[in-house]
This record gives sequence, C-alpha cells and structure tokens, in this order.
Amino acid sequence: MVKHIVAWRLKEEALGNSKEQNAKLIKEKLENLVGKIPGLLKAEVGINFTQDECASDVVLYSEFESKEALSAYQVHPIHKEAAKFVLECRTERRVIDFEV
Repeated sequence: MVKHIVAWRLKEEALGNSKEQNAKLIKEKLENLVGKIPGLLKAEVGINFTQDECASDVVLYSEFESKEALSAYQVHPIHKEAAKFVLECRTERRVIDFEV
C-alpha cells in the first residue's frame, strides 16, 4: 500500500472565492474521487483550524493499492481536473509518498 499526503497553503482569494470557500471545494472535489479512480482506496481532506505561521490550510491524506495506482491517479482526467482547481487556489504545496 502507498500513502500520499499533500499539504497546501491557499491564496486569500482565488477564482472568485475566499480561502475558506476554496478549502471546502477542494475537500469536496478530492474526496469525491474515491470510487471513480481505480486503485484509490481512500481520500480524506482536512481543513486546518490552527492559526500558526507554520501551518498549512488544507491537507490530503490518501491511500493507494500500489505505486502504479498512484502514478495512474496522477494522470487520470478527473484527478487532473481537480488538481487544476487546486493549482489556481494554492500558494504552496508539500507532498510525501511512502509505502507501508
């Protein structure tokens, strides 16, 4: 199994929405990918409530069957659509992928 964790800092405003609105939309878009992309076992998105200069705004915790499933997810059209939205909203991205 592979775990894929991504954390983002968001712009104060993007695509006509506030940071809070975009965080909720990101959560909805990414969690809705489960069951639509083969090999994606779980996707959980958390919206940060801690006010700290070191904190990210949104985090994705996801699980995949394998490295190959993660690779296929990255290029899947519905993931790319969600990723495009996130790209427009973020100022920073951190990622870690690991096997368990």
